[in-house]
Amino acid sequence: MDRSNMNTPRLALAVTTAIAGLALGGCMASAAPRADVSFGSAQTALAKGQVDKAIQHAEAAVLAEPRNPAFRALLGAAYLEAGRFQSAATSFGDALDLGDSNPRTVLSFALAKIASGEGRAAAAVLDEYSGTLDVADLGLALALAGQPERGVHVLVNGVRSAEEATPKLRQNLAYAYALAGNWRAARVMAAEDVPADKLDARLAQWAAMTAPEMAEARIASLLNVTPRADSGQPQRLALGNFPASDVMVAEAAAQGDAEAELAAAAPVEVAKPVASPAFAAAFAQPAAPAPEPAIQTLAAPSQGIRYVSSPVVQQLPATSGARRTAAAAPAAPRVAQASPQRRMAATAEPAPVQQGPATHLVQLGSYNSKIEATRGWSALQAKFPQLKGRQPVITEAVVGGRTFWRVAADGFTSQSAKSMCGTVKSAGRGCFAYAANLPPAGAVKRDVQVASRTR
Repeated sequence: MDRSNMNTPRLALAVTTAIAGLALGGCMASAAPRADVSFGSAQTALAKGQVDKAIQHAEAAVLAEPRNPAFRALLGAAYLEAGRFQSAATSFGDALDLGDSNPRTVLSFALAKIASGEGRAAAAVLDEYSGTLDVADLGLALALAGQPERGVHVLVNGVRSAEEATPKLRQNLAYAYALAGNWRAARVMAAEDVPADKLDARLAQWAAMTAPEMAEARIASLLNVTPRADSGQPQRLALGNFPASDVMVAEAAAQGDAEAELAAAAPVEVAKPVASPAFAAAFAQPAAPAPEPAIQTLAAPSQGIRYVSSPVVQQLPATSGARRTAAAAPAAPRVAQASPQRRMAATAEPAPVQQGPATHLVQLGSYNSKIEATRGWSALQAKFPQLKGRQPVITEAVVGGRTFWRVAADGFTSQSAKSMCGTVKSAGRGCFAYAANLPPAGAVKRDVQVASRTR
């Protein structure tokens, strides 16, 4: 995965460190605001559309608490809103390196990478977190990353597995068809939600931005932002400048070994240095060093961060008369007011009570390989507590000449299978139930069921 490298600098010698502490301590101790205060100010500014002010406060929050992934994610969101894609990619990548696996952080990082011309790196991170991303978002993001055929496959599978495909899913599929050069299919799918008098304009808009060099324009149009010239995130905020405490201890130990080795070497005659008056004054009465503050990672705040997957969807033009579709999704607000960190979380419902024989399975996804399917099952279990103790069934299928691996859970009655699918769909994922003796079309007659039960 192509993310910002965490090149931990070696610890400086004691004198150099002390000088740096004296230089920085006097000018920053009284001026720097608390991290949570800066974070709150950044959220407020972003909600009001004051993007530059939001960036200023978010950078201050990161500088005050550099290893907090939520602060890094907020900074990335502010950069993204400003059209600074390279800086956004760095900040979101830092958040991921610090343990943030929120789907919106993942998708934001991928889109920023695509806009920066790094589609391959974006596709790699999308593959890594594919089990946690919404199908509509994942499919379009893959298409935008330069893999439109894969994006089409993900979206088609999502449309087929959903009892009622949403306008978002259909329009993302239409756009993926356009990026793949299949304009006939793009027109047919787009016509499902776009009025006839608006259809040609929609297709012309897509056609104007299909060239590979238009990656930045495609993402900017999708997010409704204006790209800016961007030299990257300020160097003072680089994650490599703030190593974790265990890394610093290891570096100090390594430095101690090196100094011991030098001490054992034969002495070399060197000229005796003469300390300057300023240096002598600074170290005349050395004070005991202050204890290093404990590094604390705060829980991700639940309000105020705008993430780009709310939603990643082609907006439908205004309709009139009979063509206005009641199911059309309203435009997402520029800043999420509700809990964006939890919007994609599964509904925490108790597992349905099993009544009657287990005759049905619940299909939860389809993947390009058996390895991806196994990883997908692990992600699904983590997302849906109702799958705990269920037996995964991974089957091979051939559809349209291509081989896929389907992931299902067994042990359901007809009624409990419908209840499980309802829970999965409420979290924005595709799902359908089927009888064990009537597998979906395309199934290959092979014994590929995963026998081991996940504990």
